[in-house]
Amino acid sequence: MIKRLKQHLIYYLSISCIVFFAFSCGKDKNAEKEHLVFRYNEHANINTLDPAFSRTLQDNSVCNQLFNGLVQLDDNLNILPCIAKNWSISEDGKIYTFKLRNDVYFHKHQLFGKDSTRNVVANDFTFSLNRLRDKKLAAPGAWVLNKVDDFRAVNDTVFEIRLKQPFPAFIGLLTMKYCSVVPKEIVTHYGTGFRANPIGTGPFKFKRWEENIKLVFRKNENYFETDENGKQLPYLEAIALTFLPDKQSEFLQFTQGNIDYLQSLDASYKDELLTADGRLRDTYANAVDMTRGPYLNSEYLGFYLDSETPEIQSKLIRKAVNYGFDRKKMIMYLRNGIGNPASGGFIPIGLSGYNASIGFTYQPEKAKALINQFKVESGITNPEITLVTSSNYLSFCEFIQRELEKVGLKINVDVMPEATLRASRSNGKVDMFRSSWVADYMDAENYLSIFYSKNFAPDGSNYFHFKNKTVDSLYNKAFTISNIEERKKLYTTIDSIAMDNAIMVPLFYDEVVRFTRKNVKGLGINPINMLDFRRVYKTKKQ
Repeated sequence: MIKRLKQHLIYYLSISCIVFFAFSCGKDKNAEKEHLVFRYNEHANINTLDPAFSRTLQDNSVCNQLFNGLVQLDDNLNILPCIAKNWSISEDGKIYTFKLRNDVYFHKHQLFGKDSTRNVVANDFTFSLNRLRDKKLAAPGAWVLNKVDDFRAVNDTVFEIRLKQPFPAFIGLLTMKYCSVVPKEIVTHYGTGFRANPIGTGPFKFKRWEENIKLVFRKNENYFETDENGKQLPYLEAIALTFLPDKQSEFLQFTQGNIDYLQSLDASYKDELLTADGRLRDTYANAVDMTRGPYLNSEYLGFYLDSETPEIQSKLIRKAVNYGFDRKKMIMYLRNGIGNPASGGFIPIGLSGYNASIGFTYQPEKAKALINQFKVESGITNPEITLVTSSNYLSFCEFIQRELEKVGLKINVDVMPEATLRASRSNGKVDMFRSSWVADYMDAENYLSIFYSKNFAPDGSNYFHFKNKTVDSLYNKAFTISNIEERKKLYTTIDSIAMDNAIMVPLFYDEVVRFTRKNVKGLGINPINMLDFRRVYKTKKQ
């Protein structure tokens, strides 16, 4: 640990000379170029630069700088062209035909021959998707092709995908980094080493990675996208990441101006940075900008319905938990107002199907009445439940524990390591558990799959073992409906049935919160918290 901290210190002391490989290390010249480099810290580290294995938010954000796919999302989650300049869908909803741009080139590499690059053709997508579904590779992103029957290159600029059955949300799956295009000759050469030697088509190209220490990307001079004025993207010359694991150290680096961006709000410094109602404190207002918006992440408590515990089996108790604590108060005290109380079901704000009226509000007297009814019907005079959480969410669970004790329900809170909790939750070893669900793709079906009976854990994400014939029927019907307004009604109905059965306790819909230095412009914000540096620039410090 000491050695690692020393390495980080050395990096910070010499960063101006290390990052600008093509820049002079002279003081005056570095100061002139400083605004062309964006610096940030990734405390959670990254695991890979191979998009086929890009399963975490931090991996996705770095791969987003290096790779492109057929389609992409904007900050409002609209699906836009990318390498595919347009596409069409057959009347039966099974065949997707993409027409590709002919001006997209891979990053330069000597294996491409005398020109050191080549343009992307449809066969590159055939290779990339075949690689993704290769069982020997065992890529975690293979599931995105589960509904795909076949795909082929019609010619160099036309790529076709055929589905097994209609699936309106499929185009959204193709925006995921798993579906990025990669060059066969480079992947074949490096094998598993491609994770640290990435070649893509993105706005930035790989330069250097010292794992756990630093990562550097440089501008891709041949990038194919331009801004609305016709200027080539990206604007920055380089991106430099560090990997300080301690969030307090990260915060210190940000306040000192050594990094340009702070990408999370941690309990260790939230009160230093924000007021109780979520505003930036005056101390930082002159140097820092704060941006916040909806995040497609629902935090919740779940019940394992196959439990033999009478309190878990009782809808009365499950509803009492939902009514028995104040979500607004919880958000204000524990998150400085960051986040939205989850009073509208499981589907979060920002996705079609969200309905603010189908969830639970704070009604302590109703909670008391439900608990008393349970006591009478069951003969259990002192009902209690054990809630299992990880240490990161202990404060939330203790808040709920205190609130529910006031209405007559005892909650025991147990703490497990996150990995142990995940395993126990999947295998039905915990009666009540804390969890979260972050959108994999931009359709509420992604959330409602957690209620489908054929997705019982451990083989699927239905950790509750909830089974409802109406839910299953509506869930399957949604795949046959292409009209988003009609699907929205089905999604809301499914969510409302789950809420009526109180199989979970939605806590809050998270928010993306970004802090940047005042001279950083164009970073933007989006509901999946994906970093996109194409339009980012820094003004020169005066």
